[in-house]
Amino acid sequence: MKYHFNDIEKKWQKYWAENQTFKADNNSDKPKYYVLDMFPYPSGAGLHVGHPLGYIASDIYARYKRHKGFNVLHPMGYDSFGLPAEQYAIQTGQHPAITTKENISTYRRQLDQIGFSFDWSREVRTSDPDYYKWTQWIFIQLFESWYNFDTDKSEDISTLITKFESSGNSNVNAACDDDLPNFTADEWNSFSSVKQQEILLGYRLTYLAETEVNWCPALGTVLANDEIVNGVSERGGHPVVRKKMTQWSMRISAFAERLLEGLDRIDWPESLKESQRNWIGKSRGASVKFKIVDRADLIEVFTTRPDTIFGVSFMTLAPEHPLVEKITTPEQKAEVDAYIEATAKRSERDRMADVKTISGVFTGAFAEHPFTANAIPIWIGDYVLASYGTGAVMAVPCGDQRDYDFAKHFNLPIPNIFEGVDISEHAHEEKGETVIANSDFLSGMPYKEAFARVVEALEHNGHGKGKINYRLRDAVFSRQRYWGEPFPVYYVNGMPQMIALEHLPITLPEVEKYLPTETGEPPLGNADVWAWDTVNHKVVSNNLIDNKTIYPLELNTMPGWAGSSWYFNRYMDAGNSAEFAGKEALDYWKDVDLYIGGSEHATGHLLYSRFWQKFLFDKGLVPVDEYAKKLINQGMILGTSAFVKKDLNANKLYSKDVVGNEEAYPIHADVSFVNASDELDIDAFKNWRPEFVDAEFICEEDGTFKVAREVEKMSKSKYNVVNPDEICHQYGADSLRLYEMFLGPLEQAKPWNTAGITGVHSFLKKLWRLYFEEETLKVDDSEPSKESLKTLHKTIKKVEEDIENFSFNTSVSTFMIAVNELTAQKCTSKQILQPLLVLVSPYAPHIAEELWYQLGHNESISTAPFPKFNENFLVESVKNYPISFNGKMRFTLELPLDLSKEEIEKAVIADDRTQAQLAGRTPKKVIVVPGKIVNIVG
Repeated sequence: MKYHFNDIEKKWQKYWAENQTFKADNNSDKPKYYVLDMFPYPSGAGLHVGHPLGYIASDIYARYKRHKGFNVLHPMGYDSFGLPAEQYAIQTGQHPAITTKENISTYRRQLDQIGFSFDWSREVRTSDPDYYKWTQWIFIQLFESWYNFDTDKSEDISTLITKFESSGNSNVNAACDDDLPNFTADEWNSFSSVKQQEILLGYRLTYLAETEVNWCPALGTVLANDEIVNGVSERGGHPVVRKKMTQWSMRISAFAERLLEGLDRIDWPESLKESQRNWIGKSRGASVKFKIVDRADLIEVFTTRPDTIFGVSFMTLAPEHPLVEKITTPEQKAEVDAYIEATAKRSERDRMADVKTISGVFTGAFAEHPFTANAIPIWIGDYVLASYGTGAVMAVPCGDQRDYDFAKHFNLPIPNIFEGVDISEHAHEEKGETVIANSDFLSGMPYKEAFARVVEALEHNGHGKGKINYRLRDAVFSRQRYWGEPFPVYYVNGMPQMIALEHLPITLPEVEKYLPTETGEPPLGNADVWAWDTVNHKVVSNNLIDNKTIYPLELNTMPGWAGSSWYFNRYMDAGNSAEFAGKEALDYWKDVDLYIGGSEHATGHLLYSRFWQKFLFDKGLVPVDEYAKKLINQGMILGTSAFVKKDLNANKLYSKDVVGNEEAYPIHADVSFVNASDELDIDAFKNWRPEFVDAEFICEEDGTFKVAREVEKMSKSKYNVVNPDEICHQYGADSLRLYEMFLGPLEQAKPWNTAGITGVHSFLKKLWRLYFEEETLKVDDSEPSKESLKTLHKTIKKVEEDIENFSFNTSVSTFMIAVNELTAQKCTSKQILQPLLVLVSPYAPHIAEELWYQLGHNESISTAPFPKFNENFLVESVKNYPISFNGKMRFTLELPLDLSKEEIEKAVIADDRTQAQLAGRTPKKVIVVPGKIVNIVG
């Protein structure tokens, strides 16, 4: 029987699907283990060989845990809302739901052919109304909640209203907007309903506010920071500007300390945790209020070094700061307006990264120093960000490099009161206590004492207070897109109202076009049927809006991270139509034991999902406040790009090693036109690039045209994508799985080279030949040799250690060694070859299933227990001694390890080969080191 891998793989993929082999039970006596992958966005291009890397690793671990007796949940779904499908809809007019469904079909086929042990009965799609019904419901729970710092948890908004009704808000310690007025209980009770709703919006965990956003006019939508690259949209490369818009936001900042603290309790990569710590950005300092000369307004700044306040010589506001328009003098207005317009075209990331450009404009206004009452000029500069701190800084040019550069550039005063003293942030932590100099108020005072004295003085004179600050800003939650979750929100007198659970989901309406309206409204503004009937509880025609019983619905949609912030909980109980997940299922699975995904989501999905989990935990909806115990970031598989050299001055293309191509420049060639010997299919290349149909191809001496190779990121734009369909067809899914693991450590980036897969494919054929000789199964019930038992058990030990340590690449090497040894030993014993299949099964499940079946088993190999390691089989009972004569080894002799020196010497001397070497002579000395060597001197 030959190894027909294509037939074998189709057979077992069909078997697994029909028998639901990997379906997990929500009620099992086995211990649970939950393995999760970051679910993919189903793009039109389908998978390339880089995508399955993490999935293969998680699948190996899931299969291993089943062998170890665990009830394993290993689900898969699709993050199926998003901008790419919408852009395709704009270009073609085809509904995003259609393209998304087609793309999912491609992904499912590709995932199945690689042989993953997913429980497909739990599949989720974020664009499925049955799923996003519960995303909408969670949004409502956030809207109906506030954050109580006294209890350090989210609470129902009704408890806040009770406080307002009884004692106003003066003693409320809540996460809220900074500009909320104080009011008494009597005042609250006298407020109109609209006024009360406006105030409550300042406390809710999701709220409407005017926010600075990244606006992309070409795409007609707001973009998150991670959707912008080098100042343009990642999708399409369109310009992005900063713009103020009324947006839904999530009050993630309320959870900043808990998000920091939780990092100490989860086994995630330290680099990823550090990214989140930096993003949250906790720092201790003081809030200082500077009065604006001749105005009632105040400028609030946060500083980590309040002890430097006597070095302040000017202030800088972010161009977007709300006070800029109010305080700018008429003489400076034109210059300030022009600067603000120019700054709006730069993203926050660009502004943060640009440490060389110095730019700013004087507002014409002055602030008053809180201690000296000196007038301090107020400038605007784009190195200050509205989203960081208060959007204002007190500039200390003698202590901060950017402040110093700004002051030098604009010829502003630089007081030299800290000469020779390091006053940079955290200097005291790194270099010991910094002594403050040259100020009568603080002269000669150690840092900590100076810090405390300034804070005390600020609090005494009402100009500030000590404060812990976080860099983390509330997350904008609105997108001006069509293809996203609709908000379950309608508006009465401009105030948002939530739609009750029994009327969810609110599904996307049909629209004629997916672009914003001519008046600038989001795409849902094109819908004719998008109003809420509060009597009949349904979506009705816009023509019926009367603002009495029928009201306008929200036109924005939710961002991509909405559905991905809780999907791991839905997998636990995916079929539940009555709840987002049932308590019994949640209590059983609790959390994810192993999560594998990309590090690029460190401050996006992986932070937002932790925030949602903590909120759901506060509300008693989930049993734990951190959803993933362990996280592994898989590395990237890189593509090996192909290049041909193009003559600069003529339509000539040069082969790699042809003399004369030194001045030619490289252009990408599609790797599908290149064989394993780096030879280009010239005809295919010409068909692909018609401009080279008449080009002269300068070939090698043997007539071949060879490409140059370079390792780059695998990408369609670099034409170096390798389709897994082709690999599975030519070599089989088991070869693909083994090769991806064999390339190197899971967490590291590694280059793909299709030619290298032949090695693991040859290994699988050699493994097959251990069991079959032509058409005959040669496995028998013979007793295994000591050598075979040793090979098996050292393999068990190594493979188990490798899997537990996620060192999958070394396991593949171990399998190769084991098969080579067993082949050399001519092993046919079922006692060896049967457990070997269980070891191989997580890595190459199809061949393992087939050989397991051929050995007479009717159950899937996935139900077989993992072999137990027995160290006794690795204990050596004999030693192959090197026998030397005058220091030169002549032969070896196998002897029992328990012989005494005298017995070893006697056995060696008696050997015929020793006698031949001695030729009748009597040795002068015999040196014996038991367990090591024998040396005959003579």
